[in-house]
Amino acid sequence: MVSPQLYRRTIPAAARITRWTAPDGWVLRRFDWPASGRPRGRMLFQGGRGDIFEKYLEAFAHWQAQGWSITSFDWRGQGGSGRLSPNAHVGHVDDFQHYIDDFRAFWAEWRGAGGAAPHVAIGHSMGGHLLLRALVEGAAEPDAAVLVAPMLGLHSPFGATLGERLAGLLSGVGDAARPAWRGNEKPATTETRQALLTHDQDRYEDEIFWQSSKPELLLGPPSWRWVAEAFRSTRRLRDDQRLKTLAVPLLFVVPEHDKLVAPKAAYAVAARLPDAEVARFGADAAHEILREVDAVRARAIGAIDAFLAARAPGQSG
Repeated sequence: MVSPQLYRRTIPAAARITRWTAPDGWVLRRFDWPASGRPRGRMLFQGGRGDIFEKYLEAFAHWQAQGWSITSFDWRGQGGSGRLSPNAHVGHVDDFQHYIDDFRAFWAEWRGAGGAAPHVAIGHSMGGHLLLRALVEGAAEPDAAVLVAPMLGLHSPFGATLGERLAGLLSGVGDAARPAWRGNEKPATTETRQALLTHDQDRYEDEIFWQSSKPELLLGPPSWRWVAEAFRSTRRLRDDQRLKTLAVPLLFVVPEHDKLVAPKAAYAVAARLPDAEVARFGADAAHEILREVDAVRARAIGAIDAFLAARAPGQSG
């Protein structure tokens, strides 16, 4: 595995950060890191709510060294892809369909560009939800896909049904783009943001480094509309009958003690899929398992590597 210190706070010299324009004219920030040597295949990686692709450079370095060409883009309204709210620190979207439309168009262009097969996709948290939704809706057909701590249900003190109703009511009163809470990753918690994300202090500080270096990438809490949309979109995906016939091989990487998204929802969805594997992790793994302490992170990446070697072997498999 590539040295963990090598790329965490440095953009690789061979990587390119460019702009990609969606069909409606919205400009998204894009990252590409071509494989060196014999190509293994192409990988599209999508992060979660508030994420930036810089947070995953360490994981990218590992896969790029294996021969994968890595691509990622910041979701609309976050990172370097502009904002959908007058408040630059609020993560807002009117409808998750905007994310799917962007993904559909990007996938078609990216996949159509050719390059070494196989073509695989990995999504973390919100990115995992959107990736699975895109697969179900026919917006993408990778050779294999990995969902890391996927957002298929939200933690709510009121439960999923009442939580969705309350979020819908609050998003319909006043400014729907206003922040749903003041800070942290969820409201009314006594835990620090780091404790919710990773047990690794240094890797947590990598994110702070990038936010300090590029303040324009920083995002704060979601809007009430985003929260309402997250409840609605995850519920509809859990209930989607097309899950039963989805042909794409899938790996779920699930931290069982995740306090941001609901692991039970991920297990329930995986059980409905015809070709899904689940890698479970215990209390030593928080939400950002690819940015966890070395031992946990190595197990997660090892599970992903083994799955891709078996289900998307490519030229060097």
